[in-house]
Amino acid sequence: MADKHTEGDCRNDLNDSSPGLKVHTAEGSTEEETEDQNLWPRLLARKWNLMLFIGTCLLYCARMAMPICAVSMATSFHWSKIDSGLVLGGFFWGYCLTQILGGLTSDKMGGERVLFISAVSWAVITAATPLVAHLGSHTVALMTMTRFLLGLLQGVFFPSLASLCSQRVLEAERGFLMSTMNCGVNLGTLLAGGMGSLMLDRYGWESMFYCIGVLSGLWALIVWLYLLEEVASKQTETSNDTQWNVSSTRWRSLSKKSPVWAMVFTHMCMSSTFYTLLSWLPTYFKESFPHAMGSVYNVIPWLVAIPSSFAGGYMSSFLIHQGYSVVSVRKIMQFISMGISSVFILLLSGAIPFTSAVTFVSAAIGLSTFSSSGVSVNVQDLCPSCAGAIYGFMNMLGAFMGLVLVSVSGYLIEVTMSWASVFSLITLVNATGLGIFLIFGEARRVDLGDYTPVV
Repeated sequence: MADKHTEGDCRNDLNDSSPGLKVHTAEGSTEEETEDQNLWPRLLARKWNLMLFIGTCLLYCARMAMPICAVSMATSFHWSKIDSGLVLGGFFWGYCLTQILGGLTSDKMGGERVLFISAVSWAVITAATPLVAHLGSHTVALMTMTRFLLGLLQGVFFPSLASLCSQRVLEAERGFLMSTMNCGVNLGTLLAGGMGSLMLDRYGWESMFYCIGVLSGLWALIVWLYLLEEVASKQTETSNDTQWNVSSTRWRSLSKKSPVWAMVFTHMCMSSTFYTLLSWLPTYFKESFPHAMGSVYNVIPWLVAIPSSFAGGYMSSFLIHQGYSVVSVRKIMQFISMGISSVFILLLSGAIPFTSAVTFVSAAIGLSTFSSSGVSVNVQDLCPSCAGAIYGFMNMLGAFMGLVLVSVSGYLIEVTMSWASVFSLITLVNATGLGIFLIFGEARRVDLGDYTPVV
């Protein structure tokens, strides 16, 4: 899609001032008409924004339930460290497998339905986890399978979200939507930690799974009763839209586009460094500052990330509305996310006091959320007709490389006995991904071979 500098509320003004502006697809229908038919009306968009924010929050609550309860469960079932690692790792293997499938399905049948089916499924799995744990003596195998299924079912969520964003949201507002969802991720992580500590002490580990499962089921019920019917009637009218069907013939062409591979590689680098920080920062603080309160360094960075994510989305929309090209805004956001944040990560390498360490980590994690308006939303600029499938592909690679980088980091810590090597590795990976995106990144449509703007 060509870069646009239009505000959502001023769409009609643009049409009135430029009545001859038409962008034609390969089949002869105008891209402007197609987009108008598929966009959510403003009231419906606000409802979905709120529900998707809550859904993302519950998704991460369900994802974090097992890591939070792992210590208590290990004590109850006599797990070793290896057993706990098998159970926790089961999620990621399942998570990698359904990314592309979820995106493809969302592009064809609508992301709203895929999200609903996914939410119902992982709500049931979460609520049933305590029951499955007590079915027999092979708790490690049962819990590993449960985590694997949870990963399978949650793996379709973000590809479906990317598909929705490309089909239902104005280009200038996509960055803000993805930033809002990123806030849901951070809030869900915080709520899981706070709620988990409270419920573990008072009611036992089972209560957390029951609570999150029931809340997720209620979310799915509200979506089904109040939102899906309206979406169904809208999709019936636009089911034959050639803009979304033509993508099936463009896969081979997309594989030859350098902007697509730049986006995929950058997302892979960004995801792997995030997983590494998420996995090793608690250990870094515990070893470097053994007398510090865990509630400080486990909470403050994620509290900072919530307003930072909103700020990144607002900044993205503001710059586009001010006339900056979409590609410039995407690169600015990614430079802040991977470039400036890496400076704060490097500052952790030296001997610093606890206050400085918390400050640097909070700044690094807060600034990293700006990627929600950078490479994370770039897939909707390049390939809106198959955004879900492409996002699923790069999210799969990001999750897999995250596991690799986490393992390599552990090896470096064991061999060098220094955290500086890990922070240097993270900075190197970030710098490489950022450089590729700044050089080869684009924000124009590449999924329609015959796509040409006609004025």
